[in-house]
Amino acid sequence: MREVSDFTHAVECLDPVWIPMEDGVRLNARIWLPESAHQRPVPAILEYIPYRLRDGSARRDAIHHRYFAGHGYAAVRVDLRGSGDSEGVLEDEYLEQELIDGEDILRWLAAQPWCDGGVGMIGISWGGFNGLQLAARQPPELKAVVSVCSSDDRYADDVHYMGGCLLGDNLSWASTMFAYNSLPPDPSVVGERWREMWHQRLEGSGLWLATWLEHPQRDAYWRHGSICEDFSKVRIPVLAASGWADGYSNAVMRLLEHLPGPTRGLVGPWSHKYPHLGEPGPAIGFLQECLRWWDQWLKGEERGVLEDPALRAWMQDSMPPTTRYGHRHGRWVGEPDWPSPRIEAWRLPLAPRRLSLDGKRRRESSSLTVQSPLTCGLFAGKWCSYAAGPDLAHDQREEDGGALVFDSPPLAETLEILGAPVLELEVAADRPVAMVAVRLSDVAPDDKATRVTYGLLNLTHRDGHATPRPLTPGQRYKVRVQLNDIAQVFPEGHRLRLAISTSYWPLAWPPPQHVRLTIHDEGSALVLPRRPPRAEDAAIAFEASEGAPTIPMTPMEPEHHNWYVHRDLAEDLSTLEVINDRGRVRLEDSGLEVQIRSVETYRSRDDDFGSLEGTTLWERSLKRDDWEVTTVTRTVLTSDPAYFYLHATLDAYEDSRRVHCQSWDRRIPRRLV
Repeated sequence: MREVSDFTHAVECLDPVWIPMEDGVRLNARIWLPESAHQRPVPAILEYIPYRLRDGSARRDAIHHRYFAGHGYAAVRVDLRGSGDSEGVLEDEYLEQELIDGEDILRWLAAQPWCDGGVGMIGISWGGFNGLQLAARQPPELKAVVSVCSSDDRYADDVHYMGGCLLGDNLSWASTMFAYNSLPPDPSVVGERWREMWHQRLEGSGLWLATWLEHPQRDAYWRHGSICEDFSKVRIPVLAASGWADGYSNAVMRLLEHLPGPTRGLVGPWSHKYPHLGEPGPAIGFLQECLRWWDQWLKGEERGVLEDPALRAWMQDSMPPTTRYGHRHGRWVGEPDWPSPRIEAWRLPLAPRRLSLDGKRRRESSSLTVQSPLTCGLFAGKWCSYAAGPDLAHDQREEDGGALVFDSPPLAETLEILGAPVLELEVAADRPVAMVAVRLSDVAPDDKATRVTYGLLNLTHRDGHATPRPLTPGQRYKVRVQLNDIAQVFPEGHRLRLAISTSYWPLAWPPPQHVRLTIHDEGSALVLPRRPPRAEDAAIAFEASEGAPTIPMTPMEPEHHNWYVHRDLAEDLSTLEVINDRGRVRLEDSGLEVQIRSVETYRSRDDDFGSLEGTTLWERSLKRDDWEVTTVTRTVLTSDPAYFYLHATLDAYEDSRRVHCQSWDRRIPRRLV
């Protein structure tokens, strides 16, 4: 990223700023303001997230918000109620109180003398979610949204469940927020009240994972905040962006298809990062794209955003498999409309262990069975890549031995796809609860297999996520498994590989017992979204990535990120260990020393479904001069055929003295998970 400091507007930073809520609680904000806004009011841009503006997101905030202010906007970063230095307690994500507070913030911003009354919202992940959610409430102050790596559907397409299957990232993400919520506000901001506010959080935030496990189906809990319940409520312009390595790319296509207002989509090769900071590369000048969006919809300046294709996407070239790419080869492509009438549904019937490229099915039908080992999935990577260590999928040959594999012949010509592959499957199971994991891979002439996309389905959710029903063992069902959207080139001479497994641990929690699936090829086919090249694609380009200078930081202890697969052959014990140690750094603007370390372990023994265990351990500390706090959070999730067992502990220390200790033990029914 190129740092830019010479802006058309001189910038001042207001910090701290207290925004009053209707119930008297005050939220903490930092505001970057063009100095001229006091004489000539400007539109405001709001980012509203719980990631602690004082220390958690401080370096990223400076890159974004000073940049927007330098281009003539009031850029506002607010910590949610109960997070960072804001008052109150944060009890869960996307609660009604969060959205009520959001409306209060919008009204307050529009009423400030430096604001012209118009506000836009930007955010990645949580901030992308609540930007869409607030847009659906239609507050008059909110004029446009930039939503990055977010979802319109909190149940079907978020970190918790996928195809009705419980994701391993559900435990991982709950543990992340468990650690965040354990931290105090900064005494230099809130004064002597910091300790009282801290203990309110420690005692009141709760164990979010238990709540999420108690809602394994699509109910009112998940429908709240899911704008897919009524897309028509989002009437303002939305720019939606994500990356193919991210967990939230599918939502971009749905928003393009269903939102009634001006909508544009952008999907690059990136993980869960803003596109100007995107990994894998290439990163792009995303902040410039945002300025075009804001200028068009907040200032009324014609910037040609509606002349852009509805969807601009990075068509990924074939690359050898690796768990971390620095750069994904490919090119930008565009579709003027989405869904695109140019994209053809190409059906590839299943035959015994092969995919038919000519569309013809053998006369005689056949069936094959699969019962995967629990270790099928150890090399799957994360549901949502953060590019923090090697978190992408490994060579799929490591997984294919535990799956039922269908290979195509070598391709006679290059194939490009854009959209969501779908597997139409005729299947029977020998248990009432079963899952199917489906992977599509690019197999090179040297047999290396790169996973392109995948999908999961809890077969009890075959008719929907609201009212799942057990399977009748032995009965044949026709189901549809939609894989994640993707843009991918399969070169001439490469093969397509479809792999089907009954387990994908620890990316997803397996069913209660081992399951054998029978796949009937007569009623099964893979449907690919085949896209012909388009000459106009060559005109799609972006400016180079740029942003404002970040705040200075001094490393004090080194970082360490890695994934380890351990196989204890004597005990037949398999463990995935994920280490995310961010070291210790000092933020020079605030003088805070910040240390963050997490270790996640996922274990299974042989084919013992009662041996499944996910454990997360987080340690976080903050220090300035003679003030120091440390929190340690630990979560353990296990199961048997009937229940999930959740054990968690929270310990908080002030100057090495433990001041809070709490534990939870919960037993939660599985309910067809």
